Amino acid sequence: MMRLPKLLSMLVTLLACAFLLVPTLQSVLAGITANYFRGISSGLTLKWVIEVWTLYADSIFLSIWLAITCLAVTLILGVPAAYALARNPGRLSRVLEEFISLPLAIPGLALALALLQLYGSQQGFRAHWSFILVGHVLYTLPFMVRAVQAVLAAIDLKTLEEGAASLGAGPARRFVDIVVPNALPGILAGSLTVVTLSIGEFNLTWMLHTPLLKTLPVGLADSYASMRLEIASAYTLVFFVMIVPLLMAMQWASARAQRILS
Repeated sequence: MMRLPKLLSMLVTLLACAFLLVPTLQSVLAGITANYFRGISSGLTLKWVIEVWTLYADSIFLSIWLAITCLAVTLILGVPAAYALARNPGRLSRVLEEFISLPLAIPGLALALALLQLYGSQQGFRAHWSFILVGHVLYTLPFMVRAVQAVLAAIDLKTLEEGAASLGAGPARRFVDIVVPNALPGILAGSLTVVTLSIGEFNLTWMLHTPLLKTLPVGLADSYASMRLEIASAYTLVFFVMIVPLLMAMQWASARAQRILS
């Protein structure tokens, strides 16, 4: 007989899954229903999905491009920063780590307002997608640094580097051949977080975007405010179709890397 604690834990898990999945499935179903208020009896159609793609294809591609570019920038900045912090522990490193994490303690709207006050007068930069990218990098960089730093702190980095140095490896060679392979699980975990947060970020992007530069969440809010409910639900469906396979692929890559390195 199944023990009571195990039964209760399974029941709680099923309720949590239902709490998350039922509204999602209802929204997805509304996006392919001819008339939401009449329900499935009105018939199923893809015309709302097609209309969403026609209206918001640019927003979808912009979000994907921003997420990929944000990932590249956070990798270039975050991995060396995490390595430097892990290699030189101390008070100064802790202060720098808290400074890097500061954007997490500031509301997205306040961070966006600061960027607008600083760069708002530069019209060329203000109207370019790179302006939104700056906000995304500031917001997601701490997650990359923390993920990589946690992995580097769990290994004997000093001994590995000393061994490589004794064989004639220079600093750059040690970083590429020793640090990066050992930090790969943290890099992949941080990458998953960065891509997820960049694609789904709304508050900061809402302040930084222009009418010609709408990301997925901003376009979703726009569709809910000014379109039919079916179109807004179809937008949610497109969001899931674009994002879920990407996240599953990144999770698979992270799990595979951990198995290879273990």
